[in-house]
Amino acid sequence: MVTVALTASPDERWRAIVEASPAARLAHAPEWLGVIARAYSHTPLYLTLADDRGACGVLPAFLVRRPVLGSVVTSMPFLDGGGPCSGSPELDARLVEQLIVEARRRGARAGELRSAIRLPIDAEPIESKVNMTLALDDPTALWRRFGKSVRNQIRKAEKAGLTVEYGGAEGLTPFYDTFAARMRDLGSPVHALTFLRDVVDAFGPRARVVLVKKGAATIGGLIALRFNDRLVVPWASCRKEFFAFCPNMLLYWETIKTACEDGCRRFDFGRSTRNSGTYQFKRQWGAEEEPLYWYHLPLAARRTARAAGTAAGGAWMTRMWQHLPLLLTRHIGPQIRRYLTQ
Repeated sequence: MVTVALTASPDERWRAIVEASPAARLAHAPEWLGVIARAYSHTPLYLTLADDRGACGVLPAFLVRRPVLGSVVTSMPFLDGGGPCSGSPELDARLVEQLIVEARRRGARAGELRSAIRLPIDAEPIESKVNMTLALDDPTALWRRFGKSVRNQIRKAEKAGLTVEYGGAEGLTPFYDTFAARMRDLGSPVHALTFLRDVVDAFGPRARVVLVKKGAATIGGLIALRFNDRLVVPWASCRKEFFAFCPNMLLYWETIKTACEDGCRRFDFGRSTRNSGTYQFKRQWGAEEEPLYWYHLPLAARRTARAAGTAAGGAWMTRMWQHLPLLLTRHIGPQIRRYLTQ
């Protein structure tokens, strides 16, 4: 007999399941329930499963009520992964089936599921996204394995007088200044500062804010979160006017070194589209692909085709956003970003 139920608060059993499962990723950490619900007021749909043989499983998700487009159930919004975590294909399928039931019950028009494993469900995944991770070692050994170009760019940043500082929530404001500017340059609405602050506060000592500076000025930074044996970087940015000094290279190298010293076994650069610019940036460090399977869940009897012209419309919106005043994008960006689940 299998029992699947909604939970309002992931407990120590939830944490034990995700700590033990090789399929678990940062999105399965129980801290996200409070963070996303508090910062963006989305409705959690956290499922737990148990059978009479002692097997357990979990599946985190949120109901996002979008203006105009209708509600979507996503596992997990704003993160690379999600999906069921049980160790059994049969139990994974049961968790997904129940999530579909819960989504239909709430009138969701769409369902999204991002998984690190291929799932035994009636849907074909999109496989163009991959996680890029680097196996960690002694920093000296890692340095020797890097290509000449990587080492030279790190040295260039050091010779330019760039420095790196580690900290916690106190570094969020200077980080956010660079992050908001870079997101505007990329044509993408920025997360709310309160959301990032909630993340750092929730993960506590497993969160760090790393800043790269030129003199007293912060020119870039990243947020890194420890999950199991990984250090994961969900957000990073540097000011484009300082790209010639290679600040990203020094920023990542110093963070990778610290991850090694802290006993992490993998450094997770986050997701990229295969062969994109960010993919190549991560690949140069020796990062390897980990598959991501992104599913559109079959909530309706007939799947709705994507509207024609979506790509062209998205490109137009990106160009428009890039030309808006930074102060305006910082104000209205979070109000839009809360509904963009990727």
